[in-house]
Amino acid sequence: MKPDISSRKDIKLIITKFYDLLLADKKMIPFFEDIVAQNHLEEHLEVISDFWNDILFDTNSYANNVMKKHVDKNVFVAFKKEHFTIWMSYFFKTIDDNFDGERAHNMKNRARSIATVMELKMNVYQ
Repeated sequence: MKPDISSRKDIKLIITKFYDLLLADKKMIPFFEDIVAQNHLEEHLEVISDFWNDILFDTNSYANNVMKKHVDKNVFVAFKKEHFTIWMSYFFKTIDDNFDGERAHNMKNRARSIATVMELKMNVYQ
């Protein structure tokens, strides 16, 4: 039986493994090329881990606007429905490969909700 997510360390593990998949995917790498080129990947992983830590553990570490970040990125690299499908697939796989429990399910449900709102805001929900 897999453990449930119980700490920020668990979240960081998920985010790191998830990004390993994203960065190996030719369709997804364009969204992250600038982060990698500027050697900001580790900082980015920390920020994303803070975001999910706030959601799962009701902390207050993430200080950015996640929607604005993605809408701004969409101007330079256009998001398509396919990108959201790939993102969700990798995210769910990473969680399911490592964790099971209420927080793991909550993380997937929140990801699905966030992705749906982003798709609607970017007009790619088709």
